Amino acid sequence: MKLWDKGSHPDAKVDRFTVGNDRELDLALAKYDVIASKAHAAMLGKIGLLTSSETDALTIELDLIGSDIAKGNFTIEDEFEDMHSKIEYLLTQRLGDTGKKIHTARSRNDQVLVAIQLFLKDELGQIRDMSVELFEQLIALAEKYKGVQMPGYTHLQVAMPSSFGLWFSAYAESLVDDMYMLNAALKVVDQNPLGSAAGYGSSFPVDREFTSDRLGFYTQKYNVIAAQMGRGKVEKITSFGLATLAGTLSRFSMDICLYMSQNFNFLSFPEEYTTGSSIMPHKKNPDVFELIRAKCNKIQAVPNQLTLLVNNLPSGYHRDLQLTKEVILPALQDMKACLDMISSALPSINVNEHILDDPKYKFIYSVESVNELVQQGVPFRDAYKQVGEEIRKGTFEPKRALNHTHQGSIGDLCLDKIRLKMKAALQQ
Repeated sequence: MKLWDKGSHPDAKVDRFTVGNDRELDLALAKYDVIASKAHAAMLGKIGLLTSSETDALTIELDLIGSDIAKGNFTIEDEFEDMHSKIEYLLTQRLGDTGKKIHTARSRNDQVLVAIQLFLKDELGQIRDMSVELFEQLIALAEKYKGVQMPGYTHLQVAMPSSFGLWFSAYAESLVDDMYMLNAALKVVDQNPLGSAAGYGSSFPVDREFTSDRLGFYTQKYNVIAAQMGRGKVEKITSFGLATLAGTLSRFSMDICLYMSQNFNFLSFPEEYTTGSSIMPHKKNPDVFELIRAKCNKIQAVPNQLTLLVNNLPSGYHRDLQLTKEVILPALQDMKACLDMISSALPSINVNEHILDDPKYKFIYSVESVNELVQQGVPFRDAYKQVGEEIRKGTFEPKRALNHTHQGSIGDLCLDKIRLKMKAALQQ
């Protein structure tokens, strides 16, 4: 069944090519098509295009379809083009002419728009919640290990003193930036496109404020052409939010992969979070974090994929837009899987509290010695040269006592202030 079927039948090869994997992808969206269809039916009843009994009958059947979807019993067979055609078929099969009325005053264009945007709202909400969980874990670890020093690196060369508290809380505060981006995506998605029909509105007196309220949208996309042009745009803006978060997770995972190596030996995980080698019995590989790094790097390519899909399309609907589903849906699932994996692993992290006992790290205190001379009245450049000469001659002795007091330093992590920043971001 095709909603555009007028009696003719396309070539089977054309059918396979144009439908692609839409049936499989639509299983993730079908719940939201049902939710939107219930709001649409209620609106049709409100403006007199359906009787109250017809509205009630459609609502009951849509609830039953929604229940089947929730139980995993909903399928889209080959004879159906997509979720829309299968759901309308079920309604018509069960309700006869009443089922045929559900498509009044709408198009598949605004059907899929509203389903995708409801879906993205839910997905972004879940990703925000999972990001907050990770944030709290990182803040707790920063508090726990704030007194444990570790070497900081620049250019992959030993640089200056750092601490695990500083390292953990750096990624916590980076998640606040990512939350700003997710918020921006959520704000764009939270606009109701239902009622725009095929992108040019309808001669029926549809009540778009009614469906916006019913569906929980903050506002509606008022201009019907702008609503249609949102297809691809909402996915792309969502992908930028995902990509920003993915960049944070990828870098964090890379740090962990480095720090788990025997050359660094900064931290470790128990065997249940590592994998082995088929020939080397000693191996404990960070495969989990390598895959998080790889998946997050793939996610960072998604904005470019979507840009190339929708770039330079004129206004109006084009079949190119169908392919946005197969790009954004897997990216969302990968992001949730990565967040879940990191949050599952972090409670088991083991920190090496004696890293700086190794003499190779003594030069990280060179700046401390320079600063001490400056505080004694030696000009900075002269102090720098003096300590440099001691290092060259092999006479440098590190002064390991640290006194970093400014905000955001080892001695003042500002964890409460970082928490307040996240709280404010969540309230936006």
